[in-house]
Amino acid sequence: MSSAKHRVAVVTGASKGIGRAVALELGRRGVGVALWSRSKASLRPVSAELKKLGVPFLALGCDVSRSADVAAAAKATLRAFGAPAFVVNNAGIVHRSLVEDTSEKSWDQVVGVNLKATFLVTRALLPAMKKAKAGRFVNVASISSTLGTARQASYCAAKWGVVGFTKSLAEELRGTRLVALSVLPGSVNTDMLKGSGFPPAMEPEDVARLIVYAAMDAPAAMNGSAVEMFG
Repeated sequence: MSSAKHRVAVVTGASKGIGRAVALELGRRGVGVALWSRSKASLRPVSAELKKLGVPFLALGCDVSRSADVAAAAKATLRAFGAPAFVVNNAGIVHRSLVEDTSEKSWDQVVGVNLKATFLVTRALLPAMKKAKAGRFVNVASISSTLGTARQASYCAAKWGVVGFTKSLAEELRGTRLVALSVLPGSVNTDMLKGSGFPPAMEPEDVARLIVYAAMDAPAAMNGSAVEMFG
């Protein structure tokens, strides 16, 4: 799957951090990118860089935790490019607090962006990708998918859920020529790491290279894999 001609990827949370790095790594591989972010204005810098790379791109404002937003962004993406070859579910947030201090609103926001959004985006794009009989979903989980961290119960629960969702999706995709797998980075030098107490062990570009490998080069036999990356 190394040839990128005429292929397009959807990247959520594409304005900064890992999402931005993934979009640019894909662009360097000749892949067009549908950039999804809560704020369309925040996508201007990465859009400018993709323009310099000479690849097609589309910048869309989308709250991926809202089904109506996802449906609209999916419709716009499919209209512009057709079925994407790759979908990178990367959008994420973290709220840190003790369980007894965590509000229902905070819990719902974290689970909504990290887990529910992965489901909503996948559901919206899957029919077109099945019809095209090709495509890969790479879901960005976390090393927090494998352990518990004090004051991050909502984030850990959501990221554990991303791995479970991905493995279940992978089973449904058997025989369709589509693939789903997840990438589990450790501490990455992004805004989300601030306040965690963990020093950064890698840069967003390191993670991006693994995500793009998973999307474009990894053997289809890795369907369902949860690939850990410690730095």
